[in-house]
Amino acid sequence: MKKQRYILCLLVTGALLYYAAPRLSIEAGGLEGIFAVGWLVLATFVIAGNLAALLYSPVKASGRHKGKSSDSRKKGLRSLG
Repeated sequence: MKKQRYILCLLVTGALLYYAAPRLSIEAGGLEGIFAVGWLVLATFVIAGNLAALLYSPVKASGRHKGKSSDSRKKGLRSLG
């Protein structure tokens, strides 16, 4: 479920960049240039964060193996307690 959200955020950010990049002028002086640079930096942070979350998310173990290891741990703890 989270991977789908990361991919959706990447697609939305890509669409925003697609429409906004031609209209943003980095060379413009004053507040317009500052806004353009700030907007592009924040869009880069969004893309980097979502890519990092997507690429470094932990892989789920299969249900069979996870169930066996947790049952054996519970039994071991109960017998010692």
